[in-house]
Amino acid sequence: MAGKINFNIGVLGHVDSGKTTLSKALSTVASTACFDKNPQSKERGITLDLGFSSFSVDTPARLKECGVESDTVQYTLVDCPGHASLIRTIIGGAQIIDLMMLVVDIVKGVQTQTAECLVIGEILCNKMIIVLNKVDLVPPEKKQATVDKMKKRMLKTLEKTRFADSPIIAVAAKPGGAESPDSEAEGISELIDVINSQTYLPDRDPSGPFIFAVDHCFSIRGQGTVMTGTVLSGSAAINDNLEIPSLKVQKKVKSIQMFKMPVDKVIQGDRAGICVTQFDPKQLERGYACSPGALPTVHAAIIDIHKISYFKGALTTKSKFHISVGHDTVMGRLFFFGLMPGQQVTNDKNSSFDYNLEYKYQDEYLVAENGKGGEGETTLIKQYALIELEKPVTCSSTSLLIGSKLDTDINANTCRLAFYGQLLEIFTDPAYTTKDLPKLKVFKLKSREGLVDRVMDEYSLICKNLFKKETNIEAFSGMKVELSSGEHGVIEGGFGQSGKIKIRVADGINPSTAERYAGVKKRKGKGKQTEVEETAEETHAEPIRVILSFKRYVYDPQKKMKQT
Repeated sequence: MAGKINFNIGVLGHVDSGKTTLSKALSTVASTACFDKNPQSKERGITLDLGFSSFSVDTPARLKECGVESDTVQYTLVDCPGHASLIRTIIGGAQIIDLMMLVVDIVKGVQTQTAECLVIGEILCNKMIIVLNKVDLVPPEKKQATVDKMKKRMLKTLEKTRFADSPIIAVAAKPGGAESPDSEAEGISELIDVINSQTYLPDRDPSGPFIFAVDHCFSIRGQGTVMTGTVLSGSAAINDNLEIPSLKVQKKVKSIQMFKMPVDKVIQGDRAGICVTQFDPKQLERGYACSPGALPTVHAAIIDIHKISYFKGALTTKSKFHISVGHDTVMGRLFFFGLMPGQQVTNDKNSSFDYNLEYKYQDEYLVAENGKGGEGETTLIKQYALIELEKPVTCSSTSLLIGSKLDTDINANTCRLAFYGQLLEIFTDPAYTTKDLPKLKVFKLKSREGLVDRVMDEYSLICKNLFKKETNIEAFSGMKVELSSGEHGVIEGGFGQSGKIKIRVADGINPSTAERYAGVKKRKGKGKQTEVEETAEETHAEPIRVILSFKRYVYDPQKKMKQT
């Protein structure tokens, strides 16, 4: 008999929409970390952490026809919390799912966290099923009309998302509520059929480093300590060495179970319990276990950034956001930069960041001219962000990152999710600002303007107001300037003590320019003659401007200037 295919389904939705009850109705086998075992969950009636449960069905015929040898598909249900303050846990859970079930209270409709879960789904998942729960609360004579009306609303909500063609099914996961605990659930068999129709063969790659997202850790007397979680990449087998990077310790795998069944090996996508010895479970509630050295500690990172269109706030350089990556959420500061129009960059998402290119500094995230700039929209240029974390995090070097404003009023009807992006480059050295950032070629375009003061001869002129008298003009010697009258020149050096400079125009000064500044009055002073320029203001002519443009690199410790 062939083994099972494991298919992860994320169950997301607003608080009290019935996600956990729906998972119970679907599941026949429950893992240790399921169904609100947390005492606070029972007391408050909400899910405080990721819960896992499963059920199995025969492999669909269409998958068999594609060469799948597994006799059964095991569906692992990832029950994510819906309470407003727990959005960070949803983000952590949503990264390990193959299909999303968005649970909507048919009486209340789409609520704030329902919309946020939809946003997360768009970022992280390709397929979704909409479950309209609690149809038993609708009077029988109004049930069909209510279901039809809500389906129409949901289709309208989804029409501009990747889930426009998602199936919508109505169920009653717990008919009668607490007053009728033995009532039979409604629509569950039909929901299983829909799930079955949406199932595909997940892309599981057993190669590469083993990374295991741990969501619970507990001891079993006489056996050891069990870490339950989901394999994010690679594979692990009995007797392999695992590292717990947050604690800098290594342990050997003693045994492995998948939903109470012993196995010798687990691969990417599997939900499992891994037993190790001589490890205190209190040291690790949630986090990672991995192949030794597979998960670095990250102090800062470069991401390719995408704004979430539903977020109404601005994304500006030096602004702070809650950064969720892996199992951690910490504060981080953003610095935006991007490619200039016409520059090319590879579309391979697995390629490393290109330090050979030059990037333009941005004061803020730029959106397309249509003002949307969200998922699927074309931005003006390819954009990136350097994110400096207030606390280092342990995560994969290719993790997805989500930025949020979690301190927004939880009662405000607004999307708190602001942006997302893939890690392209990570900085693991605490001294990255001096050791790593100088190789990042992010420049600001600088421009200074002065005025022609006088024309010396057909190839030279004097410029004023371009620099202050205390400026080190020597640093600008040899730099190119452009005149508003069309000439191009080079700064030869300072002229006098007031900040004026001498400019050499190799191709010669235009006759019209020379003529404009040719008028000179002679005025007698005390014992000597002095020449006084007849200025452009005095002749009512527009002054000729001198423009100096250059690049200054943000992360260059010497603050060098460069001209093209």
